[in-house]
Amino acid sequence: MSHTAPTAPTMPSGAAPLLVASGLRKTYGATPALAGADFAIASGEVVAVMGPSGSGKSTLLHCLAGIVPPDDGTVSYAGRDLARLSDAGRSALRRGDFGFVFQFGQLVPELTCEENVALPLRLTGVGRKEAGARAAEWLTRLEVDDVRHHRPGQISGGQGQRVAVARALVNNPRVLFADEPTGALDSLNGERVMELLVSAARDTGAAVVLVTHESRVAAYSDREVVVRDGRARDMAGAL
Repeated sequence: MSHTAPTAPTMPSGAAPLLVASGLRKTYGATPALAGADFAIASGEVVAVMGPSGSGKSTLLHCLAGIVPPDDGTVSYAGRDLARLSDAGRSALRRGDFGFVFQFGQLVPELTCEENVALPLRLTGVGRKEAGARAAEWLTRLEVDDVRHHRPGQISGGQGQRVAVARALVNNPRVLFADEPTGALDSLNGERVMELLVSAARDTGAAVVLVTHESRVAAYSDREVVVRDGRARDMAGAL
């Protein structure tokens, strides 16, 4: 399917894009979720992806992360076309280079908080002792060291989301995908989670793709991209 060549998104001065999407189209049945969306983000940048419910913003995130393939268009990460990677190659990216925070945390209920945070490390072959030590460091950094031996059902929603952020960052990913990370929290807990998430990501140099419909959450970003009717518009410069 042909589409109009995209206009490059506004990037930080002198920054080269780390993750780039061009002309993404995705349809579920008869419903178009993306209709030629373009996106780019540089290392260390926080970009808020906003839009009304059903606009395609979560679908955009899933395509950027290699979770679902677009019907048309390309996604390039560090110069590599995700479509040319094997399933195993994309899975390896999601385990190592990419980190994820979802609205409801999605912690493993049978594991302690420390074990949840250590899980991505264990999946990449890190030994139990080292993984536990690194997990404990991140729990301390996210101000939830006191619940390290608790299971998710024994802690509050705000604590659980901080644990989820620690799990997403424990592998020092180059890109952090956060899909409505404060959607299930009250405003006070949501603000603290965002402060900690953005601060930790900036310290590690990770790029953050932040999907949200809340302007107070988007305020933590460097720029905003609005998705409407399956297309993306950079609010710092037209896409």
